[in-house]
Parts: sequence; C-alpha cells; structure tokens
Amino acid sequence: MIAIVLFGKPGAGKGTQAEFLKEKYNLTHISTGDVFRFNIKNGTELGILAQQYISKGELVPDSVTIDMLAAEVEKNMTSAGFLFDGFPRTIAQAEALEQLLKEKGIKFVGTIGIDANDDILVERILERGKTSGRPDDQDENKIRNRYTEYNEKTAPLIDFYTKEGKYSAVDGIGAIEEVTARLNAVIDGLL
Repeated sequence: MIAIVLFGKPGAGKGTQAEFLKEKYNLTHISTGDVFRFNIKNGTELGILAQQYISKGELVPDSVTIDMLAAEVEKNMTSAGFLFDGFPRTIAQAEALEQLLKEKGIKFVGTIGIDANDDILVERILERGKTSGRPDDQDENKIRNRYTEYNEKTAPLIDFYTKEGKYSAVDGIGAIEEVTARLNAVIDGLL
C-alpha cells in the first residue's frame, strides 16, 4: 500500500488530475476539504469539533485534521493506496502524516507538485468562478491572497520534501492530458 501527496496552488489542477490518478493507480483520493465538509455536514464528533474552531474564525488544530484523515485511511484500507490532496499544508502536518502512514504500514512514495505561473492560475480560477458559485473564486484579490498564504505557509514543504528526496515537480500548464502524462511518468518512476 502506498501514499502520494499531490501538491500545488489553488487552480493548479489537483482535483482534476486526482480523478485520473485515482483510477489509473487504484488509489483512494483524500481531499482535506471534502473530508471537512463531509464531517461537518454529517455532524460527526470530529466535524462538530472542527466547526467550533471554524465558527470562531480559527484554524482547525492539526490533531483534529489528522484524526479525520486517519479515519478516512482506516475506512479505505483495502485500496492500493492513497492520494492526499490539500494536506499537508505545514511541516508539522507533514511529520504527523508520515507518522500516521508508518503506523498503518503504508509506504510514503513522495510528493508531486503541479507548478504553474500565478497569473495563469488566477485566470483559471476566475474562469472557474463563473460556474463554481464560490465567492472566493470570483475575486482576484482573494485569489492572490490565497497565493500569499500558500507561499508563506505551504511552500516551505517543498524544501522539506526535497531534503528527504520525496519531492518531484511537473509543469501544470498545457492540455489536461499532457499534465496527466507528466504526472504518470513521475509516479511510475516512484513505484
């Protein structure tokens, strides 16, 4: 059983590519955003706890997030592995994820970053915002603020994983099929 982290700024195509990758490699796709929404909507114990923080405008503590992800991993132990999307976002979360995977006997094969120019990504998100209904996809200032947040808090993971020999990057610009082929080549090299 393996685990891969898919990494990239909002609009880089992680969700789109995850759909192709999970099918090709028989992976369970775990999107942190989806896990949070599911737990909150269904009033799980962890969802109620997370909502208490979110309601105050606070970040959900890593321990709650890890517990939610651990529950998802536990529910899907029959798959060939996991594709994490949106997690980890900090070095502390990366270390917690690696500990979780080790406890479950899952081999962490690496992190793949989908790289793209910010201006191109802003255009993508604004275009997505025309149909997504998400207000944060329709305001360029909010989008750019998300990139600032990403650069300050999440981008240091690139150095962290590079030092561990667990980071690969692919060009996220081009046709969807071209990006998928680049990702497949990297994953095939990791397996």
